[in-house]
Amino acid sequence: MFDIGFWELILISVMGLVILGPERLPGAIRSVLAVVRKVKQSVSSVTTELKQELELDELHQNLKKAEQQGLESLNGDLSESFETLKARAESVTRPYQKSSPEQNQHEADTVTMPSDPPPESSQEDKK
Repeated sequence: MFDIGFWELILISVMGLVILGPERLPGAIRSVLAVVRKVKQSVSSVTTELKQELELDELHQNLKKAEQQGLESLNGDLSESFETLKARAESVTRPYQKSSPEQNQHEADTVTMPSDPPPESSQEDKK
């Protein structure tokens, strides 16, 4: 990053020792390291956010392309999955149709009408 070699580090540490003295040098090193750590964390978070934004932008562009091309041009695996899902949804929504149509017709033919009409329960007839 900074391309600092061994001898440059020795020179910087000797100058820091002469300028700051042995009492203040460890505190100065800690504060410099804390600043460097915060800068690295900030750069890392900005990099992560930029990557996420670029991925979202790419997904958005792919969705627009898919919208423009239509569902017909999607790959075979996706269309097969869609058809399988559609078939399963239909089987779940119509569980009562498991009996055969002939059996349903036979049941419709054997329905009997009640012989007695229902009693009238209106109060106006009683008056």
